[in-house]
Amino acid sequence: MQMQFSLAETPDDLSAENGRKLFAGETEFLKGVVAMNGLPDADRLEVCFAGRSNVGKSSLINALTGTKGIARASNTPGRTQEINFFTQGPELYLVDLPGYGYANAPLKVVEQWQKLLKRYLSGRQNLRRAFVLIDSRHGVKAVDAEIMKLLDSSAVTFQCVLTKADKVKEKDRAQVLEQVKGALAKHPAAYPEIVLTSSEKGDGIATLRSIIAGL
Repeated sequence: MQMQFSLAETPDDLSAENGRKLFAGETEFLKGVVAMNGLPDADRLEVCFAGRSNVGKSSLINALTGTKGIARASNTPGRTQEINFFTQGPELYLVDLPGYGYANAPLKVVEQWQKLLKRYLSGRQNLRRAFVLIDSRHGVKAVDAEIMKLLDSSAVTFQCVLTKADKVKEKDRAQVLEQVKGALAKHPAAYPEIVLTSSEKGDGIATLRSIIAGL
């Protein structure tokens, strides 16, 4: 039976408040990791953010935490070249994964990232959910499907977050959404709710906060 995908609803007052409280705590950069032995202790819940280069991952993390510039935004594809860990208060790690696809880096370096990514996703017991960011203007591309396959094989539940929703006209959005739903239906690890966001306008940020708080 094929899973039905829908847009995540606006959270109720209690869920929204729990999300606000969680992200009202201080966000701090903990460390950048380039090898498995550099990972911090798995002593708290963890969520990670994955997305191809220039999908708006840094901007989303900055909007989510309400901390300007905590995750560096850059127009240079492949700027994030390590797994970056942030503490969100005492309860949560936010993990910024290296951008994938068209990375402005030598092939050998890209291969090292991919190897590290696979080992991280397969071996991190406290990782509760991965958020896979998809550009609302383009929908799911082949390179996005690759990371989804990796999450399937690692048995990590992932949830699709559509970014830059403000850049898409209403009439085009429905078409992109159908394409995304069709692509997600092929992946057993996909969570059935899609989050529509705009970091610039703040759309969907409260929803994403409440989802993370609910984990």
